[in-house]
Amino acid sequence: MRTSILCLLLACVSALLPAAASERYDGARRIVALSDVHGAHDAMVRTLERAGLLGPAEDWTGGDAHLVIVGDLLDRGPDSRKAMDLLMRLETEASAAGGRVHMLLGNHEAMNLIGDLRYVSKEEYAAFADDETDEERTHAFERYAARHAGEDSTVLRQRFDEQFPPGYFAHRRGFAADGRYGQWLLAKPIMVVINGTAFVHAGLSPKLAEYGLDGVNGVLREQLAEFVRLWGTLSDAGVFVPTDDFRAMRTLASSSLPPEQRSMVGRLAELDSADVNAPDGPLWYRGNVYCGELIEEDRVDTVLDVLGARRVVIGHTPTPDRAVLERLDGRVFEVDTGMLSNYYGGSGHALVLEGERVYVVSERSDEVLVPHAPPRRVGSRPDAAMSAEDLEQLLLRGTVGPVSADASGRDIAAVTLGDRSVTAIVAPRASRGNYPDVAAYRLDRLLELDMVPVAVLRDVDGRTVSLQFLPPGSVDEVQRAASGQGGSAYCPLSEQWEAMYVFDSLIYNAARTRNRMLYNPGPWQLLLIGHADAFGTRKGRPRQFEAIDLDVNRAWREALGQLDDGLLEERLGDVLDSRARRALLARRDELLSKKGTR
Repeated sequence: MRTSILCLLLACVSALLPAAASERYDGARRIVALSDVHGAHDAMVRTLERAGLLGPAEDWTGGDAHLVIVGDLLDRGPDSRKAMDLLMRLETEASAAGGRVHMLLGNHEAMNLIGDLRYVSKEEYAAFADDETDEERTHAFERYAARHAGEDSTVLRQRFDEQFPPGYFAHRRGFAADGRYGQWLLAKPIMVVINGTAFVHAGLSPKLAEYGLDGVNGVLREQLAEFVRLWGTLSDAGVFVPTDDFRAMRTLASSSLPPEQRSMVGRLAELDSADVNAPDGPLWYRGNVYCGELIEEDRVDTVLDVLGARRVVIGHTPTPDRAVLERLDGRVFEVDTGMLSNYYGGSGHALVLEGERVYVVSERSDEVLVPHAPPRRVGSRPDAAMSAEDLEQLLLRGTVGPVSADASGRDIAAVTLGDRSVTAIVAPRASRGNYPDVAAYRLDRLLELDMVPVAVLRDVDGRTVSLQFLPPGSVDEVQRAASGQGGSAYCPLSEQWEAMYVFDSLIYNAARTRNRMLYNPGPWQLLLIGHADAFGTRKGRPRQFEAIDLDVNRAWREALGQLDDGLLEERLGDVLDSRARRALLARRDELLSKKGTR
């Protein structure tokens, strides 16, 4: 009911918006997309030259092509203003040639508009220094000093100049609702759909199914615009001073303000946590990248259906190998390749769509590239370039050090090959022919669950054991819960737990204790270890899951449906005996008999 009412309201709002608000385009001959420039103007120019959109004079040579900047033109790098000025000019030149430039809002555009300036570099402020008058800085210092009456004036001035370098106040003015760049950005969409391909900065959150394309570009964009307008009104009234940023709104004691201004401050607080700024909104959501395919596939398909699109191009999250990646069987393309090289260590890449042809151009090479699947990364690595296959070879061929117990009572050993070394959990067989940790890893690979760390069979001291990679820096569920962290997990913890419940039901793991649930802090990716008691011959589900309505969604059903006797014997025959494999298939059948909730 809630979704139906919301959709009805959004339809009414959309009816009041200009037709262009839909931002849907068909018939584009060629589309070039890149993202996360972050002030790397020169790298962007070289990339666009390689893509055939710019000539030697940085003039538009792309004809009727569509260029999409998938957000985050700003912050961290030195030349954000140059990048904006170039795109503003190219918009006109491309239009005259029958093409189009689509500048999409990213989280860093929104941050600059609302006054969240944590990532603005001094070089970016310096680009505005010539627009800033002495009178402007003097006025700002006087208001700042009045806020800090009684402090030493010399110390106060030094702190002021450090916190608000030359150009700071002209920068704020430029991004105001009536400023050159504020006006330009507030007119930009959050999402476009071109030839059936959606483009959005961070990702397709399930929330977007409630809004649709018009709602995203209407309701959500208006939330941002309203925040900027209210901030400007309150600043003009003296409620905020020039040195205030968005955090001042959170600490302002508004009880002494007139009712109208108090109401405005309250509305600002609401907008601060509105969907446009939310972690699961289109400017911040990382689930398309960090959630496993069994979690994310159905959700992406649902939003794509609402949008009338077949795939999406996203930025926001730098790809691990700084190359353009393709996920979910071509439904998701990741194009943030860390263009600002001195910060992210990447370079400029552009995704090119021409009819059914999909390829990539790079600022550093004439070679035509193709997107590839993301590497499997379950747990952090001591070496960022280490793949799952590298880990397998290290565990299979490396020198195994002495086995000792860690603080959690696990038997662990260092495994070293060349200059690489990792810690591994050492576990004996559970019963004749059964090595459940290796079976869990291989089954995870078959299902594409991406939760079980690499595990292999290995002879150690004359006996066959399993060696399972123990990701460095990981914490268990006991530690996570005690810390209160994980609420900002890139893939919501509740979604990861649901996938774990299905997996544990499949393998009949009744011993999933909290110290057998590990996390990679930061993204809070769930890692599953300790399967010694799993893969028995019992049917049904472990007792702890009997009352849970398991979500066996379409992606799970497809993954489970591929399992059969032949595949399990081929892939698990040396780590699970025939009785354990038959019981696994029986539990698979029971899961498939349940109707998915989504």
